[in-house]
Amino acid sequence: MSGDTSFGDRIVAAGFAAGWKLVPLLPERPTAAVFRFLADRVWARHGKSVARLESNLARVTGLEPGSRELSELTRAGMRSYFRYFHEIFRLPRMSGAEIVRRTRVVGAEHIHDTVAAGRGVVLALPHMGNWDQAGAWLVNVGHPFTTVAERLKPESLFRRYVAFREGLGMEVLPLTGGDGHNFATLALRVRRGGVVCLPAERDLTKTGVEVRFFGATTKMPAGPPLLAVQTGAALLPAIVHFDGDDWGIHIQEELPVPAEGTRQDKVKALAQGLADAFEKGIAEHPEDWHMLQRLWLDDLPPGAGR
Repeated sequence: MSGDTSFGDRIVAAGFAAGWKLVPLLPERPTAAVFRFLADRVWARHGKSVARLESNLARVTGLEPGSRELSELTRAGMRSYFRYFHEIFRLPRMSGAEIVRRTRVVGAEHIHDTVAAGRGVVLALPHMGNWDQAGAWLVNVGHPFTTVAERLKPESLFRRYVAFREGLGMEVLPLTGGDGHNFATLALRVRRGGVVCLPAERDLTKTGVEVRFFGATTKMPAGPPLLAVQTGAALLPAIVHFDGDDWGIHIQEELPVPAEGTRQDKVKALAQGLADAFEKGIAEHPEDWHMLQRLWLDDLPPGAGR
């Protein structure tokens, strides 16, 4: 382990390693209760991440800051966030048949029909529900896919996350520190009629596209719409959420590439289309949106760029 890895990073990495090793060996309901308890403890402390989630939820719901309703929604949001972690520790031991059986999907035909016609698919989704479970569903219904993963710290945690996702059947490209040809690789996959899945409501590259989102300006990644424009792949927004003890996925119709305009114009129009689709999905399931970071440009510190 590199010398610049902090003690806190090492603790986090050790916690994840223990989670993947121990949680699957224990009964599901008691461990789920433990994760809910931990979520409530973190929520009650109201640290920076919880405060940011609360602020983001106030913006998307219109609830009054400081209100009981917003506080309870934030608590539900933290429980949803911790549920994601509880579930990813159990996913490697879950059968494909169980994953498919417990997933309620609207719009699966938009993927199946497009791939059957020989076209590639770019699925774009916000950070909601359990996107790893959604990926496992996609693999188990016959569509292995390629995705890009943020390079977590420490490196041992990133490698463990990649191994986890590869174990579910995904091809994982690192956002940074790879061969520098991610876009070319993704384009090749969809040109060959494959599927690419990308988180798409938070720009991590500083080359994002400005969009209007819940009444304010933010930047979203250019990658998903640019792939559609350059390759002819179908760009499908997807909303992932929890459905009781199970999961829900809503795969929406293809966003059409504008017939006129520059490439930049077309990318911007598609990015706004994604923002509109995400806005609707998040408004329907706000507690399942795991956005504990600054997102809107007017929330950034003075002088900060993105």
